[in-house]
Order: sequence, then C-alpha cells, then structure tokens
Amino acid sequence: MDVPEESDAQQRLHGAVSLSEGETDGETDGCTVECRPHPVQIEDGCVHARLAPRGRPVTQPPDDPAEERADAARNRTRLLEAAAWLVAERGAEHVTMHEVAQLACVGKGTLFRRFGDRNGLLLALLDDVEGEFHDAYTFGPPPLGPGAPAKDRLTAFGWALIERVADPTDLGPALGRQIPVERRRTSHYGRAFHRHVSSLLEEAGVEGDHDMLAHAMLAFTDLETMDYLRGERQAGTARLQSAWVDLVRRVTGADAH
Repeated sequence: MDVPEESDAQQRLHGAVSLSEGETDGETDGCTVECRPHPVQIEDGCVHARLAPRGRPVTQPPDDPAEERADAARNRTRLLEAAAWLVAERGAEHVTMHEVAQLACVGKGTLFRRFGDRNGLLLALLDDVEGEFHDAYTFGPPPLGPGAPAKDRLTAFGWALIERVADPTDLGPALGRQIPVERRRTSHYGRAFHRHVSSLLEEAGVEGDHDMLAHAMLAFTDLETMDYLRGERQAGTARLQSAWVDLVRRVTGADAH
C-alpha cells in the first residue's frame, strides 16, 4: 500500500527509521501478529532492534531480566509512536486501542497492561508531547524560562498556554480535550503546571495561599474555559492574553508586560 507523506506534526514527533513489513514485537500474548507497512518511526532506542520474524508466535518472556525490561521499553516506545502518528493523521478523538496495537505491531493485551485504558494511553502520550514545553519554561530563555522576574515569567507562561490552545497543530490541547479534566489535573504535566505557577507566585512575593491561587489562575487557562471563551464568547487570542496580563498584575500587585 502507498504510504502517505508525514505532516509537520508527525515529523516533529517521530525519529529516523520505520518498521518494515512483517516485523512483530517481542510480546504478542501468544498469538501471531503480522504487521503491514506503515510510516510510524521509532526513536534510537528501537532503531537497531531486530524483531521476531513474520508468523512466529512469541510465548516465552526473555530469560534475561535486562532484556525483558528492554522489550517493555521498546514496546512502550512503539505504542506511543503509533498513537502519535494516528493522532496527527486523524485526530485524537478517532484513535482506538485496537488501531494503536495493530500499527505498533504489539498485542492488544500488552497495550492494556501497559496503559490501563484509552485515557491512560493518551495521558502517557500527552506527557511525552508536553516534554518540550516543560523544558522551555523550566530551562529555556527568558521571559518564559529562568532569568526574568517572576511576574514576567507568569505572564509569558499564560501567554504560551493561550497561544497553544489556539494552535490547531499543537497536539497537547488536542490530546487534552480527549482526557477527563480530573485525570489531566492529576497527570504529570498537570501537577508540573501547578508547581510552576505556585513557585512563581512565591518568588514574586505574593501573600496568601500560593497553592489555591495557582489553581485559580490555571482555571482561566484550562482547556474547557478557553474553548468556551473562544467559542461561545468569541474571545480572540489577543483579548484572552490581555486578560491574563491583567490577572497577573492584580495577583502580584505589579505591572506585567
């Protein structure tokens, strides 16, 4: 079958080598899994691994515990790469667990054991997608990253979140919309957002309960709030960012730029 060219979003997520026809994973739940050619690409951790030949059922775990751990890590990488490709190709709302397992050439039982359910898979993918943004506000240049006053970093953080919601090519918001809000807020990236805002409030010398203030501020940038304001209230990105600047100014008691 013809393999479609990758979109920009897919190219950003994928590595340098594709799986070839007939390759299977090292754990197929005792059944034979035959793979079709596809453009899912794997990071360096899987580039040099040779997989079970076509038609071979794999029923025994590796004898070496280190090899077993490597197989588990390789399967996780494949599953997330397959999910990322499907999300970028068709949208997160149309991705099923069966399709992810088939595209990754991994048994569906392995997929459910690794991630629990569809929300668990999307959350794991979301954590990976959010890694780049986490590095930007944690280690990147100011004003989003270190080196700027806390109030300026708060302003830049909110501006970036609002811009991301408006960007149809950003997989973070696209994935987040498919995950229940309570699971998003308790995810790795959700807790990281809260810690970041809370620490900046403390650094800015804001008096009060930094924990609760951080929750209140992040509620404004939450996907449900942003989608409502952009849709029902027809608020554009510039207006939303201006409101965030005003919020930071009022909370910190200082001018925000």
